[in-house]
Amino acid sequence: MEKIETKFSSISDENPCYIIAEIGSNHNGNFDLACEMIEKASEAGVNAVKFQTFKASNHYSKNTKKISLYEEDIYSLIEKLEINRSWHKKLSKVCYQKRLDFLDSPCDDEAIDIAIKVDMPLIKVSSFDMVDDRLIRRISNTGRGIVFSSGMANMSEIENAINISRSCNNHKIAVLQCTSIYPAPYSIVNLNSMETIKKAFNVIVGYSDHTLGDHISCAAVAMGAKIIEKHFTLNRDFKGPDHSFAIEYNELKDMVNKIRDIEIGMGDGIKNGPRHEEMEFYRNARRSVIAKRNIKKGQVIKDEDLIVKRPNYGIHPKFLSVIIGRKAKVEIIEDEPVTWEKI
Repeated sequence: MEKIETKFSSISDENPCYIIAEIGSNHNGNFDLACEMIEKASEAGVNAVKFQTFKASNHYSKNTKKISLYEEDIYSLIEKLEINRSWHKKLSKVCYQKRLDFLDSPCDDEAIDIAIKVDMPLIKVSSFDMVDDRLIRRISNTGRGIVFSSGMANMSEIENAINISRSCNNHKIAVLQCTSIYPAPYSIVNLNSMETIKKAFNVIVGYSDHTLGDHISCAAVAMGAKIIEKHFTLNRDFKGPDHSFAIEYNELKDMVNKIRDIEIGMGDGIKNGPRHEEMEFYRNARRSVIAKRNIKKGQVIKDEDLIVKRPNYGIHPKFLSVIIGRKAKVEIIEDEPVTWEKI
């Protein structure tokens, strides 16, 4: 798999998880709110923020049936959520000043052109759009890193999207496991599919999280996710389809901290005894061979003369059978450690 370099981060199995705060449409058409969300996302410690750029007329047919999750018809809802495309240049500057990557899910050619103009390092293809071969080819030909969300997709569809990108000589690919329902129930999250995708296609994998809370994202990182995307809002009580299941600022900050703690906690996999920080307990709280009663000089040591207990000042307990039958070179007082020098 090929490492993906962004403006301010590197994404690979050897690098820390790349965390995306998905602002999406939660700016509610308010530029100042969008800027405030970028500010808060930066303070929370994420690597990137992401928006969504679409036009209802290119996105949905007006004949689309009502989706039960929403009160109004989907076309009207999407029309209200369209981002003002003149914002992108300004928003990208706000991001870059804070050393945040500015990302987007562009849903048409004009949106892709804007992504290139603002020097977007990474372009996202949403789960609903990853079956659009022309869109994938257009994005792949930009040469930017490409991230596929794979909600609802089968392995054949994922393979097709990846093959299109590779046929455009773009190998900077990541695939995110995703469940396309809002919020997503834990029972269909299927984090194990990340490993399935990684093994099948040799790509960077991650998780786009629509569940409530942050524990599934944290679990995904422990399982090898190198990208986490999480919907973000300043207030879950705001009106809009994606606020209710998003995480707020304090929760986002907490999630980032947890992920970084998990990464540190994963360690190097080497198991070779106590670490430096454990040495005090290693010496004072681990078991070793101790005299159970007074042992005279020259006495043959018997099993009943010994006990294995803390601290670790005596001989390792695995040598108990070796000690038994030896003679004491010196007097060993009850509760003293039995050391090799004494026998």
